Amino acid sequence: MKILSWNVRGLWNPRIIRRLRHVLKLQNPQVVYLMETKICKSQIERRHIDVIIEEVEEGNRTESWNLLRRLGEFKEFSWMVCGDFNEILYGFEKKGGLPREEGRMEAFHKVLEDCNLVDVGYTGNWFTWEWGNLPGTNIQERLNRGVATEEWLSLFPNFQLQHLTHTFLDHCPLLISTKKKKKREKERRSRSFKFEAWWVMEESFLNAVKNIWENSTGDLLSKLECTIRGLERWAGQIKYNRKEKSGQVNGS
Repeated sequence: MKILSWNVRGLWNPRIIRRLRHVLKLQNPQVVYLMETKICKSQIERRHIDVIIEEVEEGNRTESWNLLRRLGEFKEFSWMVCGDFNEILYGFEKKGGLPREEGRMEAFHKVLEDCNLVDVGYTGNWFTWEWGNLPGTNIQERLNRGVATEEWLSLFPNFQLQHLTHTFLDHCPLLISTKKKKKREKERRSRSFKFEAWWVMEESFLNAVKNIWENSTGDLLSKLECTIRGLERWAGQIKYNRKEKSGQVNGS
């Protein structure tokens, strides 16, 4: 299945409609989720499901994060959330403009942790939103992303999330494919690797990469494969240790 998620910032513009038709024809998704269409109900056709969320006050994410927490209470479901979160997780996910406040990023971290959601990675350009054409005013951020529970990732181990090109629009489309094209098994395993941004924030990250690389053998591709698997084990151990620590704190 293919799912397209896109903040189109208004479907009243014929240029945007032409671009949307082009993307739909090129990617042929089975599910399409459009944000900020800025059109009234009378202009919407009946061949789809509409979700209307009350507008949240600009700069106030508390209500949105609390809604996410309430949805996360349904533990029996495997869950993926994707789209425009209008927030970043790390300072390096923004280029240009004023630095993001630490408190805002920490609040985003906390709600994902509370909901057991992790960043699922991506292919394509790093930034998903851009504003300003001149070098002195240009700002780029990774506002759009996909996050999911470990249960969802287990159900769709071969999924892929792509950042598609966005040309004249400020937000890029996200394309989620739950099944990759079949190619050689070794290539498939390599491409299924998802580098998570939080890894570089861990104090042990650089030493882990160095030790794994130095202890791997074979040609370049073999050493890269060993590094990938080693980092996955390293990250899994960190997650396990955190859960153990959290359980001890809650049980005390």
